[in-house]
Amino acid sequence: MVNRLKNKTAIVSGAAQGIGLAIATAFVDEGARVALVDIDGRRGREATSALALRGAEVCFVEADVADSTAVDTMVAQATERLGAPNVLINNAGIVVFRDPLDTTAEDWRHCFAVDLDGVWNCSRAVLPHLLRHGRGDIINIASVHASQIIPKCFPYPVAKHAVIGLTRALAIEYADRDIRVNAISPGYIGTEIVERIFASALDPDKLRAETNALHPVKRIGRPEEIAAAAVFLASDEARFLTAQNIVIDGGRSVVFHQ
Repeated sequence: MVNRLKNKTAIVSGAAQGIGLAIATAFVDEGARVALVDIDGRRGREATSALALRGAEVCFVEADVADSTAVDTMVAQATERLGAPNVLINNAGIVVFRDPLDTTAEDWRHCFAVDLDGVWNCSRAVLPHLLRHGRGDIINIASVHASQIIPKCFPYPVAKHAVIGLTRALAIEYADRDIRVNAISPGYIGTEIVERIFASALDPDKLRAETNALHPVKRIGRPEEIAAAAVFLASDEARFLTAQNIVIDGGRSVVFHQ
């Protein structure tokens, strides 16, 4: 621990597991106060309790990021418990994969309500605090789907492309107020969701080996590798970096044909 985030207060959505929990953990290890936010109350409280046992200054707020009223309440509660936030990590998201013509209005709305509206709801609620601070950071967890199209994944990449547009628009809008807005686009990362996909295959070991082989580095990523990038973006080391999307995929998206 080198306290790169000392005196910072962060809100991390989707923090009960996977990348969100890895980011929350890395932030407290670097000296930040962290409000973990998730729609899964049980897992969120368990994760928060585990961090608190390590001496971290944390709290948990259960909220659905797709509900703007719930988000306003969440930010108010987090502020009351830990102080006004100066870092927001928009990590909460869902996966909706459909054939385009089989995509229902409900499928479309659900995907965008969480993956895009959720990012805006949280950003809108936190931005006034950042403006009062006179500086701050918003970090949106997008996806390689935000820049590359993978067949059979509609409409998820549409929402993630929009997250990059939102990132860039907000970054430029508030750049002269010392508020930085950036995105991180993970590729294959060894989260519980990916592990469940492997486990559901007829031959899990074969699918895992094939997936590893897709990557120039010959493995998939780890949640803590995404968390390390988030720490950097939230630190004072990245003060001149804004409106950017950092792709973390082991080089996979650079490969044209394989």
